[in-house]
Amino acid sequence: MGGRRPKYKRIVLKLSGEALAGDKGFGIDYKILQYIAQQIGEIRNMEVDVAIVVGGGNIWRGGTGSERGMDRATADYMGMLATVINSLALQDALEQRNVQTRVQAAIEMRQIAEPYIRRKAIRHLEKGRVVIFAAGTGNPYFSTDTAAALRAAEIEADVILMAKKVNGVYDEDPVKNPGAMKYKSLSYIDVLNKGLGVMDATATSLCMDNAIPLIVFNLNEKGNIWRVVMGEEIGTYVGREVNAKRLV
Repeated sequence: MGGRRPKYKRIVLKLSGEALAGDKGFGIDYKILQYIAQQIGEIRNMEVDVAIVVGGGNIWRGGTGSERGMDRATADYMGMLATVINSLALQDALEQRNVQTRVQAAIEMRQIAEPYIRRKAIRHLEKGRVVIFAAGTGNPYFSTDTAAALRAAEIEADVILMAKKVNGVYDEDPVKNPGAMKYKSLSYIDVLNKGLGVMDATATSLCMDNAIPLIVFNLNEKGNIWRVVMGEEIGTYVGREVNAKRLV
């Protein structure tokens, strides 16, 4: 690692709730939490500004509640609270490693998190603190992907890192079709037109409008967050002036 400088100075790391659950599929796997905290600590030591958006699917999914007859707005607010639980867990894991952290929630809950204030978030980043954005956008009907795109635009992040359980974007589900081909690069329009599951259409359009690149990569491979931040070509890159390239 000696002598190399990071390619990106300010990042938004998007973690799915399922990533925190590990193989359990539900709840929080403490070993996974420590593993993620270690990687974040490593890139913070390189003076990279780190903001994080965490999903809540390991605890509750608003869409699932809605499908079962629950009021959609209520179900989505419950999902936002699930992201707060994950954010506090991640904050604790980071601070055990002496990484200064602040949780900012889009829903006011002053006893456990700061309210989201853009200028304050930027100031925290400038002071070397990791900022975890909780409770999505604070509005129902919007995903945490959209929250990641919105916050990345607001804090002028260089890139959004989409940490997944797969090593990039494929033309088909690689679990269902072992012959599926991985994309090395895609444009935002490719993602929208092909209906690829990178992030939802609202989030993709927001990234496209603000020229925020995305990198989709496998979180489970050790050191991958560091590799992406350093500019190594892993996973799938999504940008504005990019041609779709598949890896055979």
